Amino acid sequence: MIKKIIPILIIFGLIAPSFSFAQTQPIQPPETLEEAKKMGEKALEVSKKELPGILEKIWKEQVLPIWQKMFNWFKINIWPDIESWFKGKIQPKIEKKVEKRKPVIEEEFQKEKKEMKKEVKEELPRVTKSLWERFKELIK
Repeated sequence: MIKKIIPILIIFGLIAPSFSFAQTQPIQPPETLEEAKKMGEKALEVSKKELPGILEKIWKEQVLPIWQKMFNWFKINIWPDIESWFKGKIQPKIEKKVEKRKPVIEEEFQKEKKEMKKEVKEELPRVTKSLWERFKELIK
């Protein structure tokens, strides 16, 4: 139903500004192609000015309230079931796997830590030396 309403509202939003011309002057069919072009340009200018406001109003007054109601319904009716299913079946399995892998992860972390320290010890003298040499060159 929403898929039908939105295109209708968009089309109405594009056409509605041209109805404002009817209020100020009677609409007569253009006699020449130039008049048709001018009329189209006027309608386009008005729609460019008014369309963002129309779309914003539709968004705030119709779309957001519907989405908010759907979200609230989901949060009240469906989310508790999903949460209890997750806590009852999925979370314990994940916790068991994490506990099994914890020693391996800690061991890998220690290895990485040692490698990083080794790299820092190897790289630090080279970097500081090059910085010192650059500084000397700047002074010369």
